[in-house]
Parts: sequence; C-alpha cells; structure tokens
Amino acid sequence: MNETIDSILIAFSLIINQEDYLVEIVILSLRVSLFATFYASILGLGLAALLAVFKIPGKFLIVAVINGFLGLPPVVVGLFLYLMLSKNGPLNFLELLYTPGAMILAQTILITPVIAALSYEILKSANEEYFDQLSTLGASKIIISRTILWESRYSLLTVVVAGFGRAVGEVGAVMIVGGNINHLTRVMTTAIALETSKGNLTFALALGIILILISLCVNFLLVGLRLKASLVDGKKL
Repeated sequence: MNETIDSILIAFSLIINQEDYLVEIVILSLRVSLFATFYASILGLGLAALLAVFKIPGKFLIVAVINGFLGLPPVVVGLFLYLMLSKNGPLNFLELLYTPGAMILAQTILITPVIAALSYEILKSANEEYFDQLSTLGASKIIISRTILWESRYSLLTVVVAGFGRAVGEVGAVMIVGGNINHLTRVMTTAIALETSKGNLTFALALGIILILISLCVNFLLVGLRLKASLVDGKKL
C-alpha cells in the first residue's frame, strides 16, 4: 500500500515539475488528436449535411455503412493503413509510415464515422424543421445546409468534442502505424503501454493521470455544450 502511495506521489511530482519527456509526449498526443479531430470534423460534418439535405441515391445504405463503422476496431484500421503505407503498399510514396502524419490519418479514419453518424441525426432533425421555411424563401440547398449547420452549432460541437475524446484515448491504430518511436511518434497511450511493460510504473501513472484529467475536461466541456444547446433549443420553442 505504501509503495502505491509513493508511486502516486512521484507521478504527481513529475506532472508538477513538468518533466521534459512527459511534456513532449503530452504535446504530441494533443497535436495528433487535435489535427485528427479537425480533419474528421470537416469530413464528418460535410458528409452529414450532404446526407441530411440532399437527395442522394442509396442514402440509407450510406448511413447504414457509416453507422456500421462506429464499431470499427482500431487495430484493423491500423493494419489496413500499415498495408497501404508500407514499402510494398500503394501509398508508400507518401512516406507517412512511422510518422505523426500516419497517426493523424489513423485517428481521422476512426472518428470520422462517429462525427458523421451523430451529426447526421442532429442535422436531419434541423433540416425537417427549417427546410420548408427556407425553401419558401428561395434558399438553395447549399444555403439550407449552411443554415442548419449554424443553427445546430452547439449540438454539433458536442459531437466534435466527443470525437476528440475518442481520438486522444486511442492506442491500437497509432501504435501500428506510428511505431511508438521515442521523440517522434510516442504518445500518451502508447507510452503508458511501453512504460508499464518496462516496469516504469511511476511515469506510466503520471501519463495516466494526465489522460484522465484530459478526459474529465472533455466530459465537463460536453456537459457545458449540451446545456448550452438545450438552452438554445428552449429559446427556439
């Protein structure tokens, strides 16, 4: 019990003293996940708006596929990308394997379906509410898409934040395509796995505490955005 308490105290001291190696890993983790969330948001929100407003052949099939990808195993995504980016793969000319770019790509693929599926339901409801009114005013479908995106912005932000939460805690895919290389592709989740296997539990615990704190911040932000969204919806009523 005393050893556990000592490990926790040492872990907190590493965080408080901002140990260089620890800070480096945290910054890289946030950078990779933020970029992945940004790209996934553009793709996911764009696809969701397209499906919600426009009449697209096979829409229900597309939505079904997106929903099916919600449970996509990260290691499968990592394996697929590894095959695509490896020396004998069709995308080897990009030279992304074992770089932060490959990790961003992996996380983008993982969270785009999450953002697209959840956003579609939000935008579908908004489209049903505003479409007739905006069409009567002569608005094009592009204008309608922009309008429902803006009117649903707080609800959509909760989806984006949820996507970031999944990205920052992902380990399987980024380990496969990133290689967990020191000072290059080692992020919090992969470092925790490595340091635990090496017996360096205090450092792994410090990273774990930071990851938990980030997750708590994400959840608090989600609660705040949901409250804001409910207040905005209440004003509409």
